[in-house]
Amino acid sequence: MNTQQWLLAVCLAASVPAHAAPALQPIEVKDSELSTLRGRFVMPGRIISFGVVMSTTWQNANGDVLGARADLQVQATTIKPQFYVQTIDTKGTGTANLAQNQGTGIVTGGAGLTTTQGVTQSVRAAGDNNTAYNNVDVNVSQANAAPAVAAPQGQVLAAGSTITGTNGAGSLTVASTGNGVQMSIQANNNQGTTSQSLGQGGLSQLTTLLGGSNQVSNLTQLNVIMRNNMPAAGSIDAGLSQLKGLR
Repeated sequence: MNTQQWLLAVCLAASVPAHAAPALQPIEVKDSELSTLRGRFVMPGRIISFGVVMSTTWQNANGDVLGARADLQVQATTIKPQFYVQTIDTKGTGTANLAQNQGTGIVTGGAGLTTTQGVTQSVRAAGDNNTAYNNVDVNVSQANAAPAVAAPQGQVLAAGSTITGTNGAGSLTVASTGNGVQMSIQANNNQGTTSQSLGQGGLSQLTTLLGGSNQVSNLTQLNVIMRNNMPAAGSIDAGLSQLKGLR
């Protein structure tokens, strides 16, 4: 049944008095009926471009920066959607910050954070002068055509593969599993850990800080471009004519 038929059925149903209840009298909707509703549907063919950008970085007290950025862009002309990963490796000078000591903080609990559903963001700190940033950014725009896509940069993250990196800040792992894509950093000198994962209908951004003077960032951007189509005048008139009976 198409959208116009659904709209017609809803309007007609609303204009007919229910048994033992006056017309237009509010009727309670059962929880069992509400549980089957979803608000995540879009008209077919409306989305013309979809992109995901994930980035995770860790900067220690010496200024060393370790991280990665993963990009996915899907359009009508996309043959095979793939994540492309660029690693971040910057050597610090040590002049702006004190040399990093061994982390001595202790954080307990939190085992359930890895088994949650939906969006999970957590920062647990047991140190001083730290900065931690978790953010999810959703951008929805309209256009008449999909924008030109630049040539992808970085390594292809194939299914089941892993990309790694190390420097003075710690060890980086970017992995593609059956559950999605995960980025994680194990900081050196017991400074802590951070991870970010996307997949199976969920997103998690978790950071644990055990030392001092660290700067950690987890960011996921979802970019959606929808076709800027206006409904035909005939379909609007048909809907309005049915709504007249509700006055």
